[in-house]
Amino acid sequence: MSVWDDVVGQPQAVRALRRAATDPAAMTHAWLLTGPPGSGRSVAARAFAAALQCTGTDGVTGGCGRCHACTTTLAGTHPDLTVVATEKVVIQVAEVRDLIVAAARTPAAGRFRVILVEDADRMAERTTNVLLKSIEEPAAHTVWVLCAPSAQDVLPTIRSRCRSVTLRVPPAADVADLLVRRDGVDPEVALRAARAAQSHVGLARRLARDPEARRRRNEVLEVARRIRGVPDAVLAAAELVDVAKAEATADTAERDAVEKAELMRALGAGEGETLPPRLRSQLKQLEDDQKRRATRRQRDVLDRAMVDLLSLYRDVLVVQLGAEVDLVNDEHAQTVQMVARDSTPEQTVRRMDAIGQARERLDGNVAPLLALEAMAVALRPQG
Repeated sequence: MSVWDDVVGQPQAVRALRRAATDPAAMTHAWLLTGPPGSGRSVAARAFAAALQCTGTDGVTGGCGRCHACTTTLAGTHPDLTVVATEKVVIQVAEVRDLIVAAARTPAAGRFRVILVEDADRMAERTTNVLLKSIEEPAAHTVWVLCAPSAQDVLPTIRSRCRSVTLRVPPAADVADLLVRRDGVDPEVALRAARAAQSHVGLARRLARDPEARRRRNEVLEVARRIRGVPDAVLAAAELVDVAKAEATADTAERDAVEKAELMRALGAGEGETLPPRLRSQLKQLEDDQKRRATRRQRDVLDRAMVDLLSLYRDVLVVQLGAEVDLVNDEHAQTVQMVARDSTPEQTVRRMDAIGQARERLDGNVAPLLALEAMAVALRPQG
């Protein structure tokens, strides 16, 4: 057992990070972990943080996975670990200033003060600039670990001051093995979920264990079969947006209520009681943060739906070109064959381009319904 056990399919990255944790000559003060969604950036970053704090068990250091330092770091409770993993659209300047204050402190119990930013790509340029001096001239024993999908998602001034470690999409078989070993999932179900999730460990786990998640994904993939004209496209787009809103609300409503109740108690107010003007700003700030979190969640759900659609059209193109590779969506082979028969490879590529453009528009704050309507219209049969 070690902290690296859940870092799936990343032998080169693990070697580099493990060596840095045990060899001072290989260590540096700032790291940038990059890799596509599902590659396990956050898992690798937490494992690295644990390895840096590891005090060793049975003579094993560099991430034994059993000592108090390892277990508390992996759990996010180590006193010398600060983690930022935003659920909002962007990381705000105030949060970054708090990080700078934390980074200046001397480690209280561990070897290092580790500052882990799981969503460095969600910092605006002016926010990132606030970090620059702290990363360039960190306090002694402070280590910055930034995570982003690619190096291009971080300002050149930041990435030039970090050592980069690139992660890849792990093989589906490795993800399936993890689900079997860690979660007790049936091997066949695990492999099917890993392929459907395109090796995204978190999504694969959800698909393997949650029938409702599988049902929602199946409904998204049926969009390729259902759209026969513009009216169908408009309806399909509206349904996708409605489902995303409902899922975002379901995921955040209970948490929102608990947070509001805790704030009201802290302010000395009862449920439903009107706050005095001087305290209303705190409630307003909480509500604004909750709205941003819901917006982020809705966008994530929609983006995942579009990634699933892309995987289906990828399978269609595989069939059309006669490529000898496995289908991502083997359970939907009938739909894949039907769409492949009724279209050309050129049309499939244009459809995939339309989905990619919709993802870009959504990331650029275009209204979700408009972005998805344009996409869905482009998915209808041509000619």
